[in-house]
Amino acid sequence: MQWHLVLGFMAAVIPLTLIPGTSFTLVTQQVIAGSRSDGVRAAFGSVCGLLVHAAFAAVGLSALVMSSARALTMVKLLGGIYLVWLGMTTWRSTRRGTEPTTRRRWRLPWAQLGGFGQGLCSNVLNPKAASVYLTLVPQFLSSSRSIAPQIATLAIAHASVVLVWLLFWTFVIASARTAIDTPRFRRWMSRLAGAVLVAFGVRTAVAS
Repeated sequence: MQWHLVLGFMAAVIPLTLIPGTSFTLVTQQVIAGSRSDGVRAAFGSVCGLLVHAAFAAVGLSALVMSSARALTMVKLLGGIYLVWLGMTTWRSTRRGTEPTTRRRWRLPWAQLGGFGQGLCSNVLNPKAASVYLTLVPQFLSSSRSIAPQIATLAIAHASVVLVWLLFWTFVIASARTAIDTPRFRRWMSRLAGAVLVAFGVRTAVAS
């Protein structure tokens, strides 16, 4: 694949990446509630979620989902419900004086994966992530070449941009947490992250 197309794609996704979204909020929550390592795991999970959408796009599954109103609605509802659950869990845990990821009662089947599993599921169930590979990626594909390798190249570029940004933000939050790490600060930041996750979940579920 021609490198100018890859660079052009990276330039296009950078502004989208810098806009705070689900992955940004989740990484923040993981660092505040846990540690820098938890944020790093959430970042890698989010990136792996993007790669899942890239794989779907390569075999045409994303196009099938996005072209079907019923399938798209189901994906939106699942993603929205998951984010609302995650946000409510974070909020409730601060009221009980416990960390968001330690309460067994509220764990989902993939909760043992911790930040990685949450980051992965958040992006896999996010139709906005799938839409990147159906609206933006096709503009940088050449019909004269095999589609799958081109999507793979662009997916790696996309994942690299997202990972660099999320890791940078993880270290920024971890440094700030070290300087102002108090129970009250962690409690209110976790509540804020929980509220934002619920908001993103509702937006995901009702978005057209």
